[in-house]
Amino acid sequence: MKTTDNRRRTTIIRASFAASLLIIAGIRAVHTQTPDQAAAIHLIDEAVATRVDKVFSFTDIEHYSVFRGSDETHPVAEMTVRDSYQKGVGKKYTLLSESGSGIVLRFGLKPLIDNETAINQPGKVEGSWFTSANYVMELKPGGAQKLNGRNCYVFTIRPRRAAPNMVAGTLWADAKDGTLVQIDGVASKKPSVFAGATHMMRRYANIDGFAMAMHARAESSSALFGRTVVVIDYSDYHLQLRGTK
Repeated sequence: MKTTDNRRRTTIIRASFAASLLIIAGIRAVHTQTPDQAAAIHLIDEAVATRVDKVFSFTDIEHYSVFRGSDETHPVAEMTVRDSYQKGVGKKYTLLSESGSGIVLRFGLKPLIDNETAINQPGKVEGSWFTSANYVMELKPGGAQKLNGRNCYVFTIRPRRAAPNMVAGTLWADAKDGTLVQIDGVASKKPSVFAGATHMMRRYANIDGFAMAMHARAESSSALFGRTVVVIDYSDYHLQLRGTK
């Protein structure tokens, strides 16, 4: 009897273990299964639309560092600004501090700030959003991938028009809510005849439920200026949401 009972117990344990393996395999299959591309793109579009609708205004502190040549330790110029955004108005930058090369500040960082102000004006800013209206998006196979601790859908993106602020490359979006996690690629248009192709990366964090830039890097090379890297760090966000005071 004891032998029979032991065999039954062993059979039950083996069956339970096999069932557990099947459940685990099923869970893994769900995570690795490639989602519907149209649904994933719709999730991104909805996240952008919600951000536009809900975020009435925000402020943050942005620190710009410029590096030349192979040295990415000692910036040749730095600038810190306060960025103030208001829906329907655009962005306003307030200079907090600057140091380093006057030439780089005058002909590099200040034009960059002016350009950011211009492209964020109402009627223009819509053209730079990461949505299917502005980009052709193709979901990469393999299911969600981990990036910065978040499960992300990964897309190849191609802008529908060429512009210095439009990126051809890769976009990572949170698989849960469609908010941006990171973009990486090459500007679809050179910023000037003097500059070479610009490689751009921007990383986002989820703040109050919305994707906000936290770190950016742009690298370009040219025969006239050589290799130049601009790094931007964002901090101290304060968001005012629609319907709040």
